[in-house]
Amino acid sequence: MLAKRIIPCLDIRDGQTVKGIKFEALRHAGDPVELAEIYARQGADELVFLDITATHDGRDTLLIDLVRRIGAVLDIPFTVGGGITTVAQVEQLLQAGADKVSINSSAFRRPEFVSELANAFGSQCVVVAIDTNAPVSPAKNINDWEVYLNGGRLPTGKSAMDWAREVCDRGAGEILLTSMQNDGTKAGFALDITRAIAQSVTVPVIASGGAGTAEHFRSVFTDGAADAALAASVFHFGEIPIPSLKHYLRDHGIPVR
Repeated sequence: MLAKRIIPCLDIRDGQTVKGIKFEALRHAGDPVELAEIYARQGADELVFLDITATHDGRDTLLIDLVRRIGAVLDIPFTVGGGITTVAQVEQLLQAGADKVSINSSAFRRPEFVSELANAFGSQCVVVAIDTNAPVSPAKNINDWEVYLNGGRLPTGKSAMDWAREVCDRGAGEILLTSMQNDGTKAGFALDITRAIAQSVTVPVIASGGAGTAEHFRSVFTDGAADAALAASVFHFGEIPIPSLKHYLRDHGIPVR
């Protein structure tokens, strides 16, 4: 089994880190550069920075300056997303210091964008984020998990399973899968859809949404078959220190870096 990755996520609005529940009720969580430095020292494997209102506001990502600041202090890989719609934007973000970009609504609206980025920069730079929800959890049918756009505001009617397979065929190097109904609840990851997608694609799947305990991380790596686990509030507010989490996972037979 390959080493599993622990990835803190920093949702950015107006230059600050925020966190909500089920994509709503956002609260301030700290300065993103300061948090990034702390997580790197604690042993985070990667970081993800998302401009969470860029697509909904109909604007480009505002993270270029922030990426430069982050790149100056980080020695671990980091991904940037939110409002990315062109190859030129991605080139700017990578030149500013980002290692990967995350695309979501722009990929769904123009699927060939995934291939354009993979061809220009390599699949290893292309993370396709999939925000998904189902009428109930666990879903009666795995295809009930639907893709949502615009920060979880717009249902598409498209099966998350089908979309995940398509983006991989088009050149995505990773999938960042977020269960909207689990997001911020601290009740655990959506193991059913995570496992189904992880077992049906050939690229790593990052599980997101619902982390509340160390056991939740263990479960998403074993029962959920995830390659990496992303979380926000449990790290931002000091509820699960990364060193303690990695120690717990090692003690339970989960390989971590």
